[in-house]
Amino acid sequence: DIQERFRPLIWRGETIIRTAKYMTSVAKALDIPIVITQQYTKVFGQTVPDVFADPEDMKKCPIFEKKKFSMCTDEVKSHLKSLDKQSVVIFGIESHVCVQQTCLDLLEDGKDVHIIADSVSSQQPYDREMALTRMSQAGAFLTTAQSAAFMLMQSAEHANFKAVSKLTVEHMKLPNEFNEAMQGPSS
Repeated sequence: DIQERFRPLIWRGETIIRTAKYMTSVAKALDIPIVITQQYTKVFGQTVPDVFADPEDMKKCPIFEKKKFSMCTDEVKSHLKSLDKQSVVIFGIESHVCVQQTCLDLLEDGKDVHIIADSVSSQQPYDREMALTRMSQAGAFLTTAQSAAFMLMQSAEHANFKAVSKLTVEHMKLPNEFNEAMQGPSS
């Protein structure tokens, strides 16, 4: 769930949105299905359209309304089963609520869960940190968007390598508050 009401509240929220946009673009280039959930849309608003390079792409994705914190509602679980995928890549908000509960449910269902660390956050940094720790301890794989993109391709011989490489180069030009924090103050 990356919804409008939370946009100004999420720690490093614009980086989360830019990275989500990169991930949805990679998914499109690699023909990987995207599943969107929205937590109580009436209150929290629609999915932020900026998570897609082309807003028309969002219209092609199934969007599931939910009030449960985990996205693993019966309807979503049925849809995931129809996709017949063993691995799931998760990005969104909030790390310590919806993302974490979804991750734990998917792990319990026997899925391989990959959390895009530079595209999950919470309102409070400590909540995000604790959620990432808990998900990792539970068996989820923590990774970055760029690492996931290249893992999905496996090789420079992949048919869509050039397209994903171009997306990556463009994404790396954008501000990323997680990378900037690792670099420390500029001199």
